[in-house]
Amino acid sequence: MSRPSNELLHGTLDVLILKAVVDAPRHGYDIVRHISATTGGTVAVEDGSLYPALYRLERKGHIKGAWGISEAGRRARFYALTPAGRKALVTQTDAWAKFAAGVSKLLLGESQ
Repeated sequence: MSRPSNELLHGTLDVLILKAVVDAPRHGYDIVRHISATTGGTVAVEDGSLYPALYRLERKGHIKGAWGISEAGRRARFYALTPAGRKALVTQTDAWAKFAAGVSKLLLGESQ
């Protein structure tokens, strides 16, 4: 039986970002808004966590940034998913689902 890596919890923000840019490029503030709206406000991402994660994902080749103009008319860096990022999203989503199912069994009981 394979165990989730220790990076799974630390990598949760990474997979949320990948999911946020799966359909269209987004700038940082829009990524934060999308994550918050999609999770019903249960996940709040701080700038101090977002930008290091964006840089990390860009270094890994999972996203690619390009400068553009935001809906507010300001210059912003828009991030889009790369083919490697799409593969990482599938892998990380699967790992997260297995992890969440295991934790749910522990917290809620085997029958859940």
